[in-house]
Amino acid sequence: MKTKVIRMNPEHIDRNAMEEAGMILKKGGLVAFPTETVYGLGGNALDEEAAGKIYQAKGRPSDNPLIIHIADISDLKRIVKEVPEKAEKLAEAYWPGPLTMIFSKSEEVPYGTTGGMETVAVRMPDHPVALALIRAGGGYVAAPSANTSGRPSPTRSSHVEEDLDGKIDMILDGGEVGIGLESTIVDFTEDIPTILRPGYINQKMLEKIIGPVRMDKGLISADSKIRPKAPGMKYRHYAPKAELLVVEGKPQAVQKKIRELTREKLEAGCRVGIIATDESTFAYPEGIVKSIGTREQEETIARHLFGVLREFDDSGVDCIFSEAFDTPQMGQAIMNRLLKAAGQRKIKV
Repeated sequence: MKTKVIRMNPEHIDRNAMEEAGMILKKGGLVAFPTETVYGLGGNALDEEAAGKIYQAKGRPSDNPLIIHIADISDLKRIVKEVPEKAEKLAEAYWPGPLTMIFSKSEEVPYGTTGGMETVAVRMPDHPVALALIRAGGGYVAAPSANTSGRPSPTRSSHVEEDLDGKIDMILDGGEVGIGLESTIVDFTEDIPTILRPGYINQKMLEKIIGPVRMDKGLISADSKIRPKAPGMKYRHYAPKAELLVVEGKPQAVQKKIRELTREKLEAGCRVGIIATDESTFAYPEGIVKSIGTREQEETIARHLFGVLREFDDSGVDCIFSEAFDTPQMGQAIMNRLLKAAGQRKIKV
């Protein structure tokens, strides 16, 4: 398959190219596209064969549900049995935006899209290219991240090409994404709305709108036997090729420990990568040091996380040591992704 790449200016949508992309979706093909979070791999959500193509292209486990993307709130009614009042309030506050909500699915949604589950995950992305594609493609686009399953999620079109070139029909290149981490997922099939995946919209932001919201125990428990409810969260994600270790603690202690670990690995003949920030790169005289952003602007850390992991793949390092990033708003989401990339390997100092 020849993958066609089209540069798409978010401020001036190429209508002819968008019509071509929409037709690909209507015919059961796959189109990668930018959202405000990461690039998504889109297929017709109501076409079970198209859903199957998404799983095949990504190498994604078939029990890992796909999120359906819509462009108009009225389209929600066709694919869910009911919309709770609290979900309506969140949609009013945060749609379009980086929020996914889980409902009981309608009969129109095939099990191939939901991973065999009776529930469906839905979101409305906040990106002009994404919204235009959804409308051009028929209104319902299933779209996980546009990467090989298990690899760092794509935050620019070149990441998509690296993983999926020749496996999908088209890539819409809308430039680098804004947030860089996948959407928050909230389950409304529970008695109390439950966060199944942390994201830009955190627990406090949700509770400000709808009252009590709890975290899935599988996300916050130190007991590895407690599995996250969201099927996708049980798989290793975002993993670089090199072994990754996260070091937590006070800044000076973390820097000292990473210097010690780096020296040990270098003496053993290994190539070492270090993930730091603008404030701390000076602390590491050895190894390949990359700044992920600045702690004063935590959104820069989120935006660059996956890209930095991919850069280390290109650098051919044998191991990576990373500082922890417990920032005020997005810290939980950032650490969730970083620790999954590390296979939960971390040390406290």
